[in-house]
Amino acid sequence: MSHVVLIRPGATTYDEQNRVQGVLDLPLSERGRAEVAHLVEKLSLAPDCAALGALYCGPGENVVRTAESVGRVLGIRPRRIDELHNLDQGLWQGLQIDEIKRRNTRVFRQWIEDPRTICPPQGETVEDAMERIRSVLKPLLRRHQGESIGLVLGEPLARFVSCYLRREPRLQLDEFPPCCGYERIDVTPDQDRNALP
Repeated sequence: MSHVVLIRPGATTYDEQNRVQGVLDLPLSERGRAEVAHLVEKLSLAPDCAALGALYCGPGENVVRTAESVGRVLGIRPRRIDELHNLDQGLWQGLQIDEIKRRNTRVFRQWIEDPRTICPPQGETVEDAMERIRSVLKPLLRRHQGESIGLVLGEPLARFVSCYLRREPRLQLDEFPPCCGYERIDVTPDQDRNALP
């Protein structure tokens, strides 16, 4: 059995202002740097994290800086995989969540409850993002079969990866996505070979 430790990066100013970040490249905020410092301390004490065989991250300054901090403490050099970039949320990027809700309440509610049915204007579909996830994770899990690996990913991509690895049939998002935490996901041998959805 393989294990994936899915790590979310520290906050940016957009997180603090409840703005949609998407693929915009933003640095960690002061709060985000403090969150990362606290997170790496927790990870260094967690036995399942100390034994990571590899650490991967998507692009984006807040994701890369979080991965570098985690890697420094665990003695692992993070490897960046550009295909693990966050979901491109098109014209919603930069807008405050309340502004999107106010402009179109029904569409926003549908986005939170069933994101596969909505594509932000000029953005990427969830299905396209899921295909990217599959194309990266299948070979990655084969390469690290029976090992523990870390993935540092921004939201909502981290939620998509979590649902994918847990084989949850329904994607659902949080209106206010979490920052700077981690979860451990067990991946059974039949999943890491070829049975992932």
